[in-house]
Formats: sequence, C-alpha cells, structure tokens
Amino acid sequence: MIYRKSSKNSIVLVMEENLKEEKNKWEISWRSLVREMKREGIIAGPMVGVAVLQYLLQVSSLIMVGHLGHLSIASVAIAISLTNVTGFSLLSGMAGGLETLCGQAFGAEQYHKLGTYTYAAIISLSLICLPISVLWIFMDKFLFLVGQDPLISIEACHFSMWLIPGLFASAILKPLTRYCQTQSSILPMLLITLVVLVFHILTCWILIYKFEIGKNGAAISISLSTWLNVMLLGFYVTYSSVFEKTRISFSKEAFQGVGEFYRYAVPSAIMVCLKWWSCELLILLSGLLPNPNLETSVLSICLTISTLHFTISYGVGAATSTRVSNELGAGKPEAARLAVWAAMFIAATEAVTVSISLFLCRSFVGYAFTNEKQVVSYIAIMAPLICLSVFMDSLQAVLSGVARGSGWQRMGAYINLGAFYVAGLPMGIVLGFVVHLKGKGLWIGIVIGSVVQSTLLFLVTIFSNWKKQVPYIYI
Repeated sequence: MIYRKSSKNSIVLVMEENLKEEKNKWEISWRSLVREMKREGIIAGPMVGVAVLQYLLQVSSLIMVGHLGHLSIASVAIAISLTNVTGFSLLSGMAGGLETLCGQAFGAEQYHKLGTYTYAAIISLSLICLPISVLWIFMDKFLFLVGQDPLISIEACHFSMWLIPGLFASAILKPLTRYCQTQSSILPMLLITLVVLVFHILTCWILIYKFEIGKNGAAISISLSTWLNVMLLGFYVTYSSVFEKTRISFSKEAFQGVGEFYRYAVPSAIMVCLKWWSCELLILLSGLLPNPNLETSVLSICLTISTLHFTISYGVGAATSTRVSNELGAGKPEAARLAVWAAMFIAATEAVTVSISLFLCRSFVGYAFTNEKQVVSYIAIMAPLICLSVFMDSLQAVLSGVARGSGWQRMGAYINLGAFYVAGLPMGIVLGFVVHLKGKGLWIGIVIGSVVQSTLLFLVTIFSNWKKQVPYIYI
C-alpha cells in the first residue's frame, strides 16, 4: 500500500484507490477463472460423451453375449479384461504422448508438426500391435498356466483373436483422437462415436442372433466398428477446413519423429497401465479369499462403478491436458496455471456431487448389477470407500492431464509405481488377508494408492515453476 505525505483526507483517498485496485484485480482474476472453466467445459463435455459411448461399445457386447449362457459370458468377460490390460489400455496410454507433442505444437503455431507427430504415433503403435497380437493368439496357454478352466480359456482365446483387427484399427484411431482433441475439435468426434455405437449394436445383434455366429460375433462387430470409426474420423480430418493448417500428410519426418514420440509415449503408457493393472490384480486376488464368489462379485461391481465414473473424470482430464499444453506451447505459463486451477475446481465440484449422490443411493445401487441381496448389502457397506475412490479419481484425472500436457509423464510413471506397488497393493494384501478385512481391505488398498498418487501429483503441480515448463523455443 502506498502512502503520501499529505493531509489525513489525502491518505484516506489513496487507501480507497488502492482498495479499488485490489478489488479490480480480484474481479479480473475471478472472471478469468470463470472464462477458463467455460473453455474447459466446452472440451470436457463432448469428451465425456466420447468416453461413455466407447465404454458402452464393450458393455453392449457383454449384454448381448450374456444371453448365450454361462460359458460365453465367462469367456468373453475374461477376454475383454485381458485384451484391455495387455492391448487397448497400452495403446491408449502411449497415445497420451501426443497430448504433450501435438498440444504444445498447436499452441506454438507449429502446425506442420501435428501431422508429423500423428503419423509417428500411428507407425509406433502399429509396431506395438505385432507382439500384442502374438500374445492374444496364445492367450489360452497363459490362462492354462494361471489355473483357468480349459474350456473357458480356449473360448476366450478365440474371442481375443477376432479382436486383433480392432487392435490395429485402434493404433490409428487413438492418434487421430488425440490429434483432434489437442485442437479442441471434439463435437464431431462425439457424433461419429454415436454413429459407430449404433452401427455396433445392430451389427452385433445380427452376427450373434441372425447369423448365429455366437459370442465371436461380438468381437467381429467390435473390430468392424473400430475400423468404421477410423474411416469416418479419417475422412473428417482429411477434408474438414478446421484442419487446413494442421493437415496430416505423410513424409519421411514421421519416421524420424518415432524416437521423440516414444520418449513421451512409454512413460505415458506406464502411468495409465500401472493403476489399471493394480486394480485387476486385486480383483484376481479376491478369488483367493473365503467365499470368493461373493468377494469377486462385489469388487467387480465396485470397479465397474469406478470405471463408469472415470468416463466423466477422463473428459475433464483431457480438457486439462489440452488447455495446459496449448498455453505452454503459446508461451503463456500463467494461463496454463490458471487452466490447472479451473480444472481442479470443476473436478472437485463434480466429485463431491457424484460422491454424495452415490452415498445417498448406497442401499439400492447394487440392484443395478444384481438381484442377490447379500451382494447388494455388501455394496452398501463398501459405498463410503467407493465414494472416496470417486473423489480421488476425479482429482488424479485432472492432475494426470496436467502431467501429460506439461510433459511430466516420466515423473508421473514413478509416482504411480510408488503409489500403487509400494503403498496400495501391499497395504491391500495386508488388510485383506492378514487383518482379515477381506474384499473391503483389498479395496482400501486401491484407495490408499489413489490418495498417495493424487497427493504426490498435487505437490508436483503446486511447487512447479511454470515458466520453466514453457518449451525451449520461448526461453
């Protein structure tokens, strides 16, 4: 505050002027925050829709296969779980490297690099698909080794093999999705994904029930639908005027960019997969508990609820990544920091709303998945822990988006490794098997891992020097 050697009235006037200036700065800051939340909402809303529709692709397949008998539903559930863990999640995680490269290049107006990076990603992910395909072809051998029923193992392997064409389609689709996302062109993706879901439901029904192909018809339909998504999104990217400056065109620079892409893609994949794998491991461990059918059913439902909610968190995280990377690429570190706080506010509001709603519905939410009263009662007991998971997932989705937008994937990978494999999993095992909290103890392990992960990512974000996060071309 500034004082002048003058009369008492003059000092009062100067103080009033200073107070007005402080008030104006606060108003400008609040208006900026609201404006940033609107920008992120425009991106996050359609991205939530895209994530939900993509998730419904698998859910609708399971529903249709569920009417074919216990063998079909068991083998398809195992196949989808393993193909997600070993393939689709890996591709999705690696594609996150584009959120740094394309996002910052777009902000820096280096438009030609977006096409180069996208082609490099497509080449890189296609190469990764080759060993994954071999693993899926021999999946039954792996399932035999872990003690799975031979008949279920063989059927799961057949289903997985029909998903291989969809795997290669995903190697193209994931980079195209990030290419559009980093330029905030989301609404067309939502419309295309909706068309693809409708196509999948019709095709899946026809192949399973009219052509009587059985459960493999669902896998064929998923692969066909993924390729349809690639063609429709590829057509839009190729001919839309929105991408006139960033048009994807093949060049030898794409091969030169493979190394740079892997530098961000590998730790990005580790970030995504480490938590995913830890959840799957705990579900598998639940089968070793007393009354394994009950414990596995309850934890599977808990994971399904958490995954359904994460489709919302994912959209907010994608918006955060886009806004942070664009602003850093444009050489605006303060704007990037503002984007982080706006996203945190949105995530916290959404998490509190969902958590309260879920807690109030705890007594009957289980009926959405089963009619077994024992399972429903167990879900009600688990509800507070699920609510805490929901809250932490919302925060970590945003913070992970900050990491991808800023290029902190390597640090994020180390944090996730420590959070889930040094803290979360061991604590879950101790609480579940030693303290005899059973499934509740295993889920507490997931919660502990999420708390450690979010806390560490938050500390990194808070204490970061945002000026140093600006790409070197501005320094």
